Amino acid sequence: MNFGMIIIWVAFLLGLCAMVYSYLGFRRKNDNYQIISSRLEIACAVLITVASAMLMYYLYDVAAFFEYVYMHSSLDLSTYYRLSAFWAGQEGSLLLWAWAISVMLLVLRYASRFSTGNVFTVTRILSLGILSVFLMLLVLDNPFAVYYSKAGSVLVSNWNPFVHPYHITDGQGMNPLLRNPWMAVHPPILFLGYAAFTIPFASAIAGLLLSDSSWRKIANNWMRVSWLFLTAGIGLGGFWAYEVLGWGAWYWSWDPVETSSLIPWITATAYLHTIYGRQGQFRFLAPAMAIFSFILVIFATFVTRSGMWASVHSWQDFNAESFLIGMFLAGITLVGTSLLAKRYFEEQD
Repeated sequence: MNFGMIIIWVAFLLGLCAMVYSYLGFRRKNDNYQIISSRLEIACAVLITVASAMLMYYLYDVAAFFEYVYMHSSLDLSTYYRLSAFWAGQEGSLLLWAWAISVMLLVLRYASRFSTGNVFTVTRILSLGILSVFLMLLVLDNPFAVYYSKAGSVLVSNWNPFVHPYHITDGQGMNPLLRNPWMAVHPPILFLGYAAFTIPFASAIAGLLLSDSSWRKIANNWMRVSWLFLTAGIGLGGFWAYEVLGWGAWYWSWDPVETSSLIPWITATAYLHTIYGRQGQFRFLAPAMAIFSFILVIFATFVTRSGMWASVHSWQDFNAESFLIGMFLAGITLVGTSLLAKRYFEEQD
């Protein structure tokens, strides 16, 4: 195990502990637990940031003894594309997603530093739980895994960060379809939109659990942020597709992976329409759209990473990471639909 792997493991444990301490503080009405949770959350975000910076540096330096670097970076790539390789593969894009969630949780805490209500606390607990799931995915599919040398059939274990073992001095580089200027902006903007859906989802679940309508004070602005990022990401993806493929169909010929990111945009748009309705008019539709927007984002992620649908830019392998995403998708769908069904029948009585 190398230093990068250790950072991912420690970040996962810190995120998990932050969630547990926040839950204990909520149950026992103890502010000291919440203070500990906040410190653990900050430490977790710092470690994820350090891991992200390390991976970015290794991609720039083409440290090809790391498998992720070997698969996505090479000496013939310009600096622009070497850095863009950060989100070109499964592990890097998950790290970007986890980093975005951790930063958004800190923003949530800073922006709501005077919020001490139960809805805010439960929203934070659930968001930390979601962050922990993404960190667990990184533990299973670590971007700092060392390259398995086919020549020597030996796993490089005692590596030196300043020496490339087994003379692995270059990687195989980025997929030619990804070598486009939009590569530097389209995926990260899309992932920021995906990550921002975490908070409206968590607050909607909190509102349903506590029967408290104040969850929308948290969700409304974050849904606007999600929608703006997702709109920009989808639009830039369209330009990218047109330039790379030159199709009159404009948008990857309605590639299933790209359309799977369009569907949560539709439900997010529906949610935004509920903001401007009369108070109490959309008591069922609003939480339903907040919950299903996030569910559809995870579904899009599962489709991309499981090989369920063939695509010009999906990853075609089903592994432990894909299984965990599938279980997570099933879990949040079950919880979300159960709470919505409960709310629906309560309103019918």
